[in-house]
Amino acid sequence: MSVTSHTPPVLRTLADLQPGETAEVVAVHSQGPERRRLLDLGIVPGTRVTAELRSPLSDPVAYRVRGALIALRRNQAEQIEVRPPSQENLS
Repeated sequence: MSVTSHTPPVLRTLADLQPGETAEVVAVHSQGPERRRLLDLGIVPGTRVTAELRSPLSDPVAYRVRGALIALRRNQAEQIEVRPPSQENLS
């Protein structure tokens, strides 16, 4: 009888993405007006986000979300939990 160990995927934040890297939003952990802004920008669970451009001091970073380019500060990006994109959402 073989025992298979299953390690859950490591979740990261949007701030961890390198330019050109894409991830899928798992959760938005911010509160209040900041949370509302992120949701209004389309940063909701299941959305694919690509890190595009990093400023010279690495803050802010431009991300591609649903065809739009948005800039987020590191402290905002750290509130967005992501994982590698699922295969069915690749397009």
